[in-house]
Order: sequence, then C-alpha cells, then structure tokens
Amino acid sequence: MPIIEPILRALDAEGYVHPTPIQAQSIPHTLRGRDMLGCAQTGTGKTAAFAVPILQRLMETRQPANGQHRPIRSLILTPTRELAIQIEESFTAYGKFLPLRHTVIFGGVSQKAQTDALQRGIDILVATPGRLLDLIQQGFVRLRDLEIFVLDEADRMLDMGFIHDVKRVIAQLPKQRQTLFFSATMPAEIANLANSILDNPITVEVTPVSSTAEKVSQSVFFVEKNDKKRLLIHLLEDQAIRSALVFTRTKHGANRLAGDLVKAGVRSEAIHGNKSQNARQNALSNFKNGHTRVLVATDIAARGLDIEDLSHVVNYELPNVPETYVHRIGRTGRAGASGEAFSFCQEDEVPYLKDIQKLINQVVPVVNDHPYAIELKAPSIPAPQRPSQNGQGNRNNSQRRNNRNWRSQSGKTSRPENAKRG
Repeated sequence: MPIIEPILRALDAEGYVHPTPIQAQSIPHTLRGRDMLGCAQTGTGKTAAFAVPILQRLMETRQPANGQHRPIRSLILTPTRELAIQIEESFTAYGKFLPLRHTVIFGGVSQKAQTDALQRGIDILVATPGRLLDLIQQGFVRLRDLEIFVLDEADRMLDMGFIHDVKRVIAQLPKQRQTLFFSATMPAEIANLANSILDNPITVEVTPVSSTAEKVSQSVFFVEKNDKKRLLIHLLEDQAIRSALVFTRTKHGANRLAGDLVKAGVRSEAIHGNKSQNARQNALSNFKNGHTRVLVATDIAARGLDIEDLSHVVNYELPNVPETYVHRIGRTGRAGASGEAFSFCQEDEVPYLKDIQKLINQVVPVVNDHPYAIELKAPSIPAPQRPSQNGQGNRNNSQRRNNRNWRSQSGKTSRPENAKRG
C-alpha cells in the first residue's frame, strides 16, 4: 500500500529517504490495520514507524465534522514529558500537509492551554498517563471513538510505576481498535500486558537490547569515587568533547555535579524529575543549541531524548541494570554519526561492569592513561561467547541504517513505500 502524496512530500521536506528496519518491517502491516508488537529501543526510528501509518489511516477514515467537535481518533501514551513533546513534534512534521489536528498533554504545567486545544477538537492526542487520567476524570478527554492506540516505552512505564495508570487508561478504550505496542525489553508483566491488549499482532524486533550503537566507541576508567568529579573536569579540558550527556544515579547527585562543573568553568545544567517542565525544557534547549556543553541527567529524565550531534555520553556512575547502560550510550552515535561513551568505575561497581560486558558480549577497553587511575582487575566475558563479526563487537552494522529515516547517501529521493515492500 503506497504512502499518500502529502506525507511523502512532508518526508521529503524533512530530508527522509530510506526507512530504518523497524519502519520497513512494520509500516506495511500497520497501514493494513494489523496490531503490532515492536521490541525496539529509542533511536531506531519507531516514532515514524507508527506516526506515518496513523496519519494515513486517519485520512482514509476521516469524516466531515458536521459542525461538531472532532473526536479523538488516535492516542499515543508515553511515559515522559520530553518524549511526548518530541512525538507531537514528529506528527507536526509528517502531517504538515494534512488537515489533521493533534496536541500533547502532560503534567507539571497549567492545563489551560491543553484543555483549550482539546475543546477545539483534535484527531491525535499524545499524552503522559497522569495528566491524561486527570483530564478524563474532568471530562475534557473522551476516548469512545478511538481508532488507533499506541503504547510507547512500555517497559519504562513499568520502571516509573505507571503500569496501573496505563491499565486504567486501557479500560477507557473501545474494544474495537488497532493497537501498537512498543517496548525496549519484555519483562514478564509487560509481556502479559501485551498479550492482553493485542489481537493477533505482527511482531517486529530490531536492535535487540544487547546491541550497542555501531559507531559508539566505548571505554572505562577505573577511579576512586571521590576522584570522579576531578576526572570528569580533566577530560572536559579536551575541546573535542563538544557536548556530553552525563548520567548520575540520583537527582541530588545530578544537581551537585552540575553545580561543581559550573564552578570549574564548564557550562552545565541538570535535568531530572524534580525540575519543573519549563526548567527541563530550557535546559534541554540550551544543550541542543550549544549554549550548555554538559547536561547532567538521571535515567528517567533522559529516556527518549533525541539529541542530534551528541559527541559523548559519560556514565559518571555505572548503572546496576546492564540494559540501562545500552540505553544510555545509545544517546550518542545517532543519525549515522560517531560517538564516544566513557564509563567511570569505582571498586564496588566492578560487578556492574561485569554484568554489562556479559550482556553486550564484549570487553569494554580500560583507559589507564589518566591522572586518577587505580588498579582494579577488569572482568572478562564468561564463556561461551557469541562471535562478533571481524572482531568489531559494538561496531557491527548489519541491521542499523542511517537513523535519518529515508535519507540516502546519494541524496537522491526515492519513495519510501518502494523501500519497504517485501
């Protein structure tokens, strides 16, 4: 089924030519109305994988308004405010030549502008669970006419304690609908949820969680806990580090580290869940436009951030969940660019490093040439090992393409439906 001309024109305007694997595998099925279970990380192009077919299917079933407010026909439920905003921006880009309306709602800000948009009538709603349930209770949101439901980042919903809110939202949806379900990992509770809401779904799995971005160079620095700040400041003396997203374990730690970096003359800001929505958006905007060089973040705040040209990710503290490491370093090396991931490891974090290496099935090289190096025994990968191609480990690239969806190396435009057939 070919993609309609107005969407193709919008994709061309965005410079998109070639689909990513998840787009190529899922769009033909979703255009035909199939439910889908997508196992895919942020950065694989999944937003376009559901936004493009949603726009097209809503145009196919669009009815005249007859003087009444248009009903909400598609709902995208996502865990964080930042990701919700980015998804709505994608609908704006891909649907710029279509007469469809959309808006985004989330907590942490006044609801007035959001309820005004809802009362004017919209076709597509992007929402976080808490604000959505609040506005349903107030009568501003009615989902009885919904045609397409997207649950995005389902595993992060579970991590953030939103799973019960998600189930309350699902209870409000009509039984007859198309459902698209995305999750980077499939813990038992998420798999059970998927089985309960999907009807004979097509399953698409790309970039498994054990895969690390193919152009991300990884290294680990053994260092005492009290020397981590000094090591980071030392590394930031290298101006080749144009921008760095630094991960800390706690919100307080993020605030403190950002403040210490500012005192050392490094333009830095923190982003985490305790910040107001305006503060978070300002910090992200300053980082994207280069005004801020270092963004210090917690995992929950950084989930879903799409930052072009991010040169470095720094694991200031290693995560105790190895899949989180993969998500973190996937913030760099995007859109075909290269990137670097530095990890600071103190003695009691060595078991975390061991789990990470086991998951990604490769040894992360140790950097000893720095002024705060300590001697620790680096963990090895337990046998048996899965062989890598040409010994390149994280640089394998059989699955990943340029994340600028539908962009060719030659710059020549081709219709994306041709690239997706088969």
